[in-house]
Amino acid sequence: MANSSSATKRARQNEKRRRHNMAMRSKARTYVKGVLAAVANGNKEEAQKLYTTALPVIDNMVNKGIIHKNKAARQKSRLNKMLRAMEA
Repeated sequence: MANSSSATKRARQNEKRRRHNMAMRSKARTYVKGVLAAVANGNKEEAQKLYTTALPVIDNMVNKGIIHKNKAARQKSRLNKMLRAMEA
């Protein structure tokens, strides 16, 4: 437990930030799962639409420092690869 008032405040701020980051991370995962579900169902148009909405969300998470830029690049690359495989 924090011993000083500044440490107590910092603990409150960290908890608030942690909850916010968890919500943002969950939001990004939800968008990715939507694309994966559309790909699994074979719905190419829906998957493409969800992919275009998921890209800015993923990039936003990188800009806010919630996920690493390489993870975002990997996710986007894998999703794009799945979409291209549906066309073939």
